[in-house]
Amino acid sequence: MIGGNESCVAGPIPVSYLSCLTYILGEWTGVEHIEDYLSYAVYLSWVLFPLAVVFLLPGVIVILFYTSILLLHIYKRKNELREAYSSDFWAGARQMVATLWDGHGRIWHGYELHGTGNIPEGPGLIVFYHGATPADYIYFMARLLIQKKRYCHVVADHFVFGVPGFKILLDTHGVMHGPKEECVSALKKGCLLAIAPGGVREALFSDETYNIIWGNRKGFAQVAIDAKVPIIPMFTQNVREGVRTLGGIKIFRSLYEYTRLPIVPFYGGFPVKLRTFIGEPIPYEPNITAEELTAKTKAALQALIEKHQKIPGNIFRALMERFQTQKKED
Repeated sequence: MIGGNESCVAGPIPVSYLSCLTYILGEWTGVEHIEDYLSYAVYLSWVLFPLAVVFLLPGVIVILFYTSILLLHIYKRKNELREAYSSDFWAGARQMVATLWDGHGRIWHGYELHGTGNIPEGPGLIVFYHGATPADYIYFMARLLIQKKRYCHVVADHFVFGVPGFKILLDTHGVMHGPKEECVSALKKGCLLAIAPGGVREALFSDETYNIIWGNRKGFAQVAIDAKVPIIPMFTQNVREGVRTLGGIKIFRSLYEYTRLPIVPFYGGFPVKLRTFIGEPIPYEPNITAEELTAKTKAALQALIEKHQKIPGNIFRALMERFQTQKKED
């Protein structure tokens, strides 16, 4: 009989190593036939690996956020002296971060932007459907800045301002809390502003049917009326197939309603085809009410969804669209 120590050096290298490891673990734990348990553990890991991947991939977005923050800190440190004399100190930093996100959008999603000709030269309010993450909006903002040299502010949920380390990122990119007065002021100064009326609730609890969840929100319409600017609807094809949520589970909905925090698991991060479509502007009308403008905007956004999105959304189909070509509309 070959002893335990001899088995560590006898036979082919991979077999001897595994035999040695199994023997040591068996001696250490006192468990007989430990190799059966190890085989089961390896099998279980193999089965659960795809499930782990789909929950870990959305973390890439978080990594990109903090990479952007790191780059901004480095940029600030390298240009501290110039900050006192520059009229737009962060212009170079925004271009740098835009390049990072645009590169990720191009490589991972084959990202395309259509209809930029519908964005007015002056101020305007972009109203968009909110996916599970805001990645598609960031791709849009980056592409717009790189190609058109246009900068777009955005209104974010209050919880975003409490995320550790995000302050420099939010300040650099002009992210707003969303008071109507602040939004109207930015538009009157000639800025381009974007808002998703559905906000976090739409992000977490809409699904592959792409239902618009606005509730009774019409503040954005009043902002456009007060600032006398057009509203531009925007939608990203397959945004729900890239990342999905478990918002259909009632306990997560209850937790959100109680805490107002996005305590809902995400999964996906799939490299699906993403195309952002910008619709025709809804011009300012002096006699229109906020309720009427809200209904008009919702109808325009719904029309974009129906035109460009196959419903219900399908992850496999969205992946296959990476290999299809579509004539650009710009």
